[in-house]
Amino acid sequence: MQPPDPDEDLSETRRALPVVQRLEPMPTRKSNPETSKPVNLKVLAEYLSLSPATISLVMNNAPGASAIAATTRHRVLEAAKRLNYRPNPIARSLRTRHTYTVGVIVPEFSEGYFTVLMNGIEDHLLQSGYLHYVVSHQGKPDLIDEYPRLLAERSVDGFLLVNTSLNEPVSAPVVSISGHKKIQGNTNIMLDHERAALLALKHLYDLGHRRIAFMKGQRQVSDSDFRWDGIMAMAARVGLTVYPELCVYIESNAWSPELGYPVIRDLLSRTRDFTAIFCFNDISAIGAIRAIADAGLRCPDDISVIGFDDISSAAYHIPRLTTVRQPLLRMGEIAVQTLLKRIQSPSEAYPDTITFEPELMVRESTSAARPLDPVAPAPSKPVPKTRKK
Repeated sequence: MQPPDPDEDLSETRRALPVVQRLEPMPTRKSNPETSKPVNLKVLAEYLSLSPATISLVMNNAPGASAIAATTRHRVLEAAKRLNYRPNPIARSLRTRHTYTVGVIVPEFSEGYFTVLMNGIEDHLLQSGYLHYVVSHQGKPDLIDEYPRLLAERSVDGFLLVNTSLNEPVSAPVVSISGHKKIQGNTNIMLDHERAALLALKHLYDLGHRRIAFMKGQRQVSDSDFRWDGIMAMAARVGLTVYPELCVYIESNAWSPELGYPVIRDLLSRTRDFTAIFCFNDISAIGAIRAIADAGLRCPDDISVIGFDDISSAAYHIPRLTTVRQPLLRMGEIAVQTLLKRIQSPSEAYPDTITFEPELMVRESTSAARPLDPVAPAPSKPVPKTRKK
C-alpha cells in the first residue's frame, strides 16, 4: 500500500472549507426622511438644506416668519406635511418658556354675538398653533374675579376678554374685545359707538320717526354705558329727543330673545305712543318683535325695530332685521393677532385701543313712521348721560 499523497489531502481540505468573499464597504448616502422615522426638526432642516431656526420660525408662525421668503415658507410647510412632521410641544415650551395656551373669558356661550366672535378667535388661534381655555362668568362678580386666577395657575400665556372687565390686574398680556378700561399691558378692541348710534338714528329720523323707544343693556356688560352715551350724544346731533318714559333697561341675565321680550311687553302695556325701537342687540330685537306681535301690532307697519351686531340669524328672521353691523369676525382675528404679538414680543410698543367702524344693514324691520295720535304727551326732559366722557 502506497502512503497518502499530501497534495491530495490538502486539496480535499480546501474543498471542505467555506468560500469567503471580500465585501467592499457600501458608499455612504444621506438618509431620506421620506423612508426614515421619526422626522424631527434637525432632520427636516437637513432635508431642506435650511437652518433649524428657519424651520422653527415657519412651523410656529412666529413674528420673524414674515421676514422669510414666501417660497421658502411654502417649501417648509409642504415638506412638513409630506413627512408628517409635528413640532414637539414639550420641547418648544421648555425652549420658549411659553405654554402656547390662551385663556378666553366671556359672559356666556349663546348664539349670536359671542358665536361669531369666537369663530374669528378660534380660527386664528388654531392657525397659530395655540390652544385655548374658554370660561363663562354669566355676569357673576365672584367668577369674574376667580377665573383669571384659575387660568393663571394653568400658566396661560395671555388673556382674551370678551365684554368683560377685570377688577384686578394680571401678570400676562391682555386684549379686551369691547373693553373700555385703560389698563397697562392691555389693548382694547372697540367699535366706534358714536358712529354706530349716528347711523341708526339718522336712518330712523329720515324715515320720519320722532318718538323712539330705547333699550339699554345690562349693567355688567361693558358695552352698555358706552353704547348708551353714544345714543345720547348722537340723538341731540340728529335732532331727536330721548324721552325717559320710552327708555327701558334690561335687568335679566338671559341671553336669548327673552332678553328683549318682557321690557317691550311691559312698555306696550303702558303706552303705544312711539313708532320705533332701538334695541341693545339683535337677540333683544328678536324678542321685541315677538312682544310687538303678541300685542296685536306689526313690525314694521306699526313699530320699526333696529338691532345691533348683525348676528348670523338677523338676515333670516321674519321680518329680516335692520341692524348696526359690528365686524365681529375681523375683531376676533385682530384681537388674537395683537395678543400673540404681545406674548411673543413683549418689549415692543402696542396701541391702547384699536377701533373698528360700524355699518348699517338696512332690511325689512324698519319703514316709514306711522302717524301718531294728534294729541301726544308733553315732551319730557332729555335723559342724562350715564357717565362723563
